[in-house]
Amino acid sequence: MKSPPDDVPYSPQLDITYPDQPDAHMFLGPKEVDISIDEHYPFLDKSFAFRIKSALIYLGIFTLVFIISPIRFGLKIEGRDKLKKHRALLRKGALTVSNHVLRWDFLCVLQAVRFRRLYFPAWKENISGPDRNLIRLVGGIPVPTDIHVIKYFNRAFDELHERKKWFHVFPEGSNWPYYLPIRPFRKGMFTIAYKYNIPVIPMAFSYRPARGFRTLFKKNYPLITLKIGEPLLPDLTLPRKEAVNLLRAACHKRIVELAGIRDNPWPCEGD
Repeated sequence: MKSPPDDVPYSPQLDITYPDQPDAHMFLGPKEVDISIDEHYPFLDKSFAFRIKSALIYLGIFTLVFIISPIRFGLKIEGRDKLKKHRALLRKGALTVSNHVLRWDFLCVLQAVRFRRLYFPAWKENISGPDRNLIRLVGGIPVPTDIHVIKYFNRAFDELHERKKWFHVFPEGSNWPYYLPIRPFRKGMFTIAYKYNIPVIPMAFSYRPARGFRTLFKKNYPLITLKIGEPLLPDLTLPRKEAVNLLRAACHKRIVELAGIRDNPWPCEGD
């Protein structure tokens, strides 16, 4: 594979057909269980068994996964110094934001923030599928579809914020493997950033041509780079709606820049 010019991001040419709608889901796994996301659902499972299993999962991520991902994906993380630079700003919580392009991309974000647990809103259908237990154990909190249950979902995030936890969101809403342009962003979690007055950390997944021994095994699949940008802050002097829209636009623009894209075909607004 030839590398593109320095000012053009590498675009992998893969045999993948992407949907027409930018938030359409490509992987509709089998539904294995029926789960009722109602006012009785444990959005924050505080049972002893759950906490032990979650701790063991994170131990595996912090050891084995952090070793495997650079080998499997050639993962390179750039800009981690920005997290150290803004340590005081990030002490009371933060929201990391990235494009959604890998099954392991959440694990790559965990590796970027190093030894920190992240919580994220999860698509309700995934909580009924084969990865449901793993999603919950690593920090997934299902988004209810019943408007009367949303307040319980919000209370979970309120409690996590009080504990100064970090959140992550894939605002594109669905996983499109190795997709290059940055799709439109939903604004939901940017509202959370405004509500809690926490910084937003933009991150962008981009690609590099496979080289060396990796061409023998996955010659059509690129290597992964994750770039971390400077934190963005919500403008609390503005009305909520205006501030949230501006924060979303700024984050989308920054992720486009981090990915090396000059002319992104999608707008930032996804709802």
